[in-house]
Amino acid sequence: MSAGRLLSVLLLLQSRGRVSARGLADELGVSVRTAYRDVARLQDAGVPVYAEPGRGGGYQLVEGYRTRLTGMSEGEARALFFAGLPGPAADLGLAAEVTAARLKLLAALPTGLREEAARTAAVFHLDAPGWYREPERTPYLPLFVDAVLTQRAVDVHYRRWRAPQEVHRRLRPYGLVLKSGVWYLVADAKNRIATYRVTQVLDAVLSDERFDRPRDFDLGAYWTSYLDDFRTRRYTGTATVRLSPRGRRRLPDNVPPEVVRAVDATATVVGDKGWVEAVIPTESTEHACGELLRLGTDVEVVAPAGLRRAMADTVGVLARAYGSAR
Repeated sequence: MSAGRLLSVLLLLQSRGRVSARGLADELGVSVRTAYRDVARLQDAGVPVYAEPGRGGGYQLVEGYRTRLTGMSEGEARALFFAGLPGPAADLGLAAEVTAARLKLLAALPTGLREEAARTAAVFHLDAPGWYREPERTPYLPLFVDAVLTQRAVDVHYRRWRAPQEVHRRLRPYGLVLKSGVWYLVADAKNRIATYRVTQVLDAVLSDERFDRPRDFDLGAYWTSYLDDFRTRRYTGTATVRLSPRGRRRLPDNVPPEVVRAVDATATVVGDKGWVEAVIPTESTEHACGELLRLGTDVEVVAPAGLRRAMADTVGVLARAYGSAR
């Protein structure tokens, strides 16, 4: 049972007056039977919900009953979105607001829902950054939050991967995205929307320029499109490889999901020892060589010849280095 969904039922009844079980189910994306159970749980928690029978009937609260989120500041209201994300909230400079907002939200709930919310919070924890990596330092992230919310342009000194590596840009921030523990700023620069890794910002200053964020800009849709385009640009070639049974089992821990899916889709058995041959996407010879070497003797590159030579050259250098250490 979701405490958040019960709160949604309560707020729907409070804002709309009377709502049928079908209306609740449609609004919350659950079955009608689940909507009936949710209303019963609200009643058990002491919320005065009653049913109005007949055509046009439904559930409603006793007249005069309201639950209020009292004394909530603007910052605390924003922080509600991050109430289950303590790490990202701290990155954004909203840690104190999140704590205050959660306390006020809990205080406003009926006793039954308050206890259920506490039980839920006790058994879920989000740790966004990936393994084997220190959290990135993002000292300018709170400044970008301010810029996004107030629609002010920002002058940044940014380090990128291609030459010239350090550039100056005036950005008009449209939104922030957290991807695998890494923060990205989506912003307009010179009438072109682009994505910037926040940790690569060397300096940032709020400007006096105000701008209007396009009404039709959808941050979620933009990010999905950006990821699709990134995957298309990322893989520029293919390679044919052979994998041992152990090598195939080790794939998910050593290569991206796209490579694993390619192996699953194209694998054919070769020989009588369980090895398979498959075609995988590659970024570059150098990158593919480093990635495949993680599998050691459980992989063999068949083609292209350039990648096969790169693998052999690297193994030769390693052999000579370790041989001379005796």
